[in-house]
Amino acid sequence: MIFPRLLLTLAMLFVLGAFVLPSPQPALAQYAAAVDVDSVRIEPLSQTVPVIGRLVAKQSGIVAARIGGPVADMRVSVGDHVKEGDILAVLDGTRLKRQRALLVAETAETEALIKLAEAQLALRRQELARIEGLRDSAAFSRGRHEDSRQQAVVAETSLGAALARHERALANLALAEIDLRNAQVRAPYTGVITLEHTAAGSFVSVGSPVVTMLSNYKLEIEADVPAAQIPALEAGVVINIALDDGTNHDAIVRTIVPEENPLTRTRQVRFTLDDEMSRRVLAANQSVLVHLPLGHFREVVTVHKDAVINRGGQSFVYIATDGKADMRRIKTGAAVGGRFEVLSGLVPGELTVIRGNERLRPGQDISIGDDS
Repeated sequence: MIFPRLLLTLAMLFVLGAFVLPSPQPALAQYAAAVDVDSVRIEPLSQTVPVIGRLVAKQSGIVAARIGGPVADMRVSVGDHVKEGDILAVLDGTRLKRQRALLVAETAETEALIKLAEAQLALRRQELARIEGLRDSAAFSRGRHEDSRQQAVVAETSLGAALARHERALANLALAEIDLRNAQVRAPYTGVITLEHTAAGSFVSVGSPVVTMLSNYKLEIEADVPAAQIPALEAGVVINIALDDGTNHDAIVRTIVPEENPLTRTRQVRFTLDDEMSRRVLAANQSVLVHLPLGHFREVVTVHKDAVINRGGQSFVYIATDGKADMRRIKTGAAVGGRFEVLSGLVPGELTVIRGNERLRPGQDISIGDDS
């Protein structure tokens, strides 16, 4: 009797356990994989090729003496930063000062001669008027009248000559003052002294070099670009450049020099720097890496590189659709930074899984974390 009762009790416990214990299948059905997603979007694409360029100064060259004379003082040395108008060298101006004083005196003399000529002209005109007042009297003399009129003409001519001499004296004085100012050799622009050509005590002639300087504040990029890549460039096109320190900047095509090197089949292209790069400490002839486009920019559909899964020589992505992972085969093209060009299989706006897609199964429930 005990054994049948034990069997009955075990059977009842088994039936009750079937109703009380939860089924494991629903728990598995509720599991959702945590993933991150990124949108399929349209971006500009242009493949690039690197070309080595260099920074060149827009203003550089020799600063020459404008007058001849001994150098009295050199105010700058190699490496000095100067501003436009700063004095670089001073020539001995003793002789020039004396020449200016002589011309000042000559100018004063011509002013006195003008006053004398004006007084003589007034006198001759007064005498002519008095003779003409006697025209209707017996004291009038025709010969004396003609002489007086000619004397007035001579006085007018003398005044004109005095005025001309005064203008010449003023012009000579202005030239002397220019020479005196040019005794101070000044910086034509802001920059750095790179070479000294003379020293105090030396004699320089007109046009002799005094210093060489360049403007390190006005730099641009010069690159010799293969002729095959010129069609992709035009004034105003923005390209990417890289400095030796690894930083990347934008540059704008300023001009393409219409002259080709027959040996290298390259043309010189000049690029202006962006504002951020212009504020950096740069040097003339510093190398830069210029990324030139191989063709014109075009708009392409792109997908994040982390979303692409390669299996058996084919590319797949998981699409987040209604909380589930939908596996889809795609065809990719060129790389666009951290993304791939999509040739087929995706449309802009679709969400692709970029994190957690390694262990996903088609149709699996997913929980989206950070959206991109």
